[in-house]
Amino acid sequence: MHRTSSDRVAGDADARGADARMSKRAVSAVVRLVVPAGAAKPSPPVGPALGQHGVNIMSFCKDFNAKTSEHKAETPVPVVIEIYGDKTFDWTMKTPPTSYFVARAAGVKTCSQRPGHVTAGRINLKHAYEIAKVKATDGGLGNVSLMSLTKSVLGTARSMGVEVTDPRK
Repeated sequence: MHRTSSDRVAGDADARGADARMSKRAVSAVVRLVVPAGAAKPSPPVGPALGQHGVNIMSFCKDFNAKTSEHKAETPVPVVIEIYGDKTFDWTMKTPPTSYFVARAAGVKTCSQRPGHVTAGRINLKHAYEIAKVKATDGGLGNVSLMSLTKSVLGTARSMGVEVTDPRK
């Protein structure tokens, strides 16, 4: 039996009981993968990563593909899979990488080979703010402010050779 974090509801007594039981199990491995939305297959990278731990690969693939069916095809989705000693697992999806959002907002396929010298595309501050709002929904960021996340998006854009313009100027 495996449950995802989205299957648990905070007010649900059964979900809280499941959380308590799951926290007592020892995690034997943590696997981090980036899988295209709706395209999890038992071939590399998913198959070898999960197979070496004896996990039911097809179960993960079916669950992942069902959960990501509403995402745009080929959207890279980071996944953290916690594997327990009894070969069960829990998995959590995160938001796509910031570089993916910046490239889509700028309308470019590849980033600049010489960032800072050659501009690959252009976005404005509103795009960066919207990307930061999406990234803020990721768990594990703690108490990072939206301003700090926006600055992080600006840094990612700069390192990709994407120019950020201020529409107020």
